[in-house]
Amino acid sequence: MMWWLMNRWYGGWGTNGFIWGLVSLIMQVVIVVAVIYLVIYLINNSSKRQHKRNDPLEILKERYARGEISNEEFEEKKRKLME
Repeated sequence: MMWWLMNRWYGGWGTNGFIWGLVSLIMQVVIVVAVIYLVIYLINNSSKRQHKRNDPLEILKERYARGEISNEEFEEKKRKLME
């Protein structure tokens, strides 16, 4: 009898269960979306760094821009890289 009165006065378990179930579902969706976003960000970021670090033509362009090599050296090395 007491259980029935408490359910009547406090809205029962149905309302609270629905609200907490909805909050739990929203949190799970947010966590899954965050993990997917993080994985995509890390994949894009690592591929950009690896590509830039390993590209000999980019390194050659950077050396030319810093003035470490002359125009003739740049053109010669660029031609060799393109072969």
